[in-house]
Amino acid sequence: MDDNNSLIYGLEFQARALASRQAESNDVRFFLATQSLKPNNQLHVVDLDEDSSTLQAKIFSHPLGEVWKLTASPPDGNVLASCFSTLGSQGVMQTALLRLPDELTPPDDEAEFLQFADVEVLNTEGYGGEIRTTEFHPTDGNLLSTVIDGKILLFNRAEASTRLVVEINAKNAPKFSAGRWSHFNQGNQFITLYESSVRSYDVREPNHCAWVIEDAHSQLVRDLDCNPNKQCHIVTGGDDGVMKIWDFRNTKEHVFARNDHHHWIWNVRFNTYHDQLLLSAGSDGKIMLTCASSVSSEALDSVGGDEGERTKEHLADGLLQTFDQHEDSVYCVEWSTADPWLFASLSYDGRMIVSKVPKQYKYQILL
Repeated sequence: MDDNNSLIYGLEFQARALASRQAESNDVRFFLATQSLKPNNQLHVVDLDEDSSTLQAKIFSHPLGEVWKLTASPPDGNVLASCFSTLGSQGVMQTALLRLPDELTPPDDEAEFLQFADVEVLNTEGYGGEIRTTEFHPTDGNLLSTVIDGKILLFNRAEASTRLVVEINAKNAPKFSAGRWSHFNQGNQFITLYESSVRSYDVREPNHCAWVIEDAHSQLVRDLDCNPNKQCHIVTGGDDGVMKIWDFRNTKEHVFARNDHHHWIWNVRFNTYHDQLLLSAGSDGKIMLTCASSVSSEALDSVGGDEGERTKEHLADGLLQTFDQHEDSVYCVEWSTADPWLFASLSYDGRMIVSKVPKQYKYQILL
């Protein structure tokens, strides 16, 4: 794949659910799912063929309903979580664990799509109607959490079937808009978003709020991500078009901010390896590649020299590049875990674009 050219993959239907394979692999793989009101939704497993610089897809039928969110399991590359609404459900959503077959062989002549090896719909009945996400624990393959209305449901997959083990209720808070596991404190904290604020819960003590950032944004905060290399840092993005990095040891003030989008930010992501690189995707149809070297895990790096130890020259903070190939709102952007310089973005019109970090920035970071 040429660094100067992006690869485009188009879906038949509208879409807003994209995930990157999290399990260790040398192959670049992305998952995306459609959001059609018709009962013919699909999950596409898209692989990058580096030799031919092409995208190869295997398509699964997703008859459960229109998909709003996809997440991939870190320990198991064949397991996904889907959050979906069914036809005629009047806004009530469900979430399911999807297992892909070990071999993605093409369907026989009679079948149009591949079928999942297993589908397990989690029991969320009676807890609410709006499921925002189901998140896999970063290290414990048996633990996952579902954000539904103003609750966090913790499920354990160690038994014959997945069962609810903990229910966390938000006191005096409206419905959550998103949630994410923190890498901090042995992964015992789960961070949620509600209205313009951020709140973290210690899952060992249900309903105990570990910390809170009130009014993190001037409008609704839509997404967050945790820095995998600097455990106390998170990034948030919201309807004010601002991306902010926070150190939750001091929640009074953000440590970094950029206001480059002209509309809502739907998605923010730290690079898995080089956390000074961040991606944000917005309703303005743009993806912003931003550098935050001054607050990254590499900010204090030093290298040896003839005159003793000297500070390494870092890539300067600020907007590095705007990717504007989409023609509709960009709901998702995800880094590849196999190639730290490659990422995919998905717009509502069903267009996924795979792009690379420009060479000049890559070399400045590596050299």
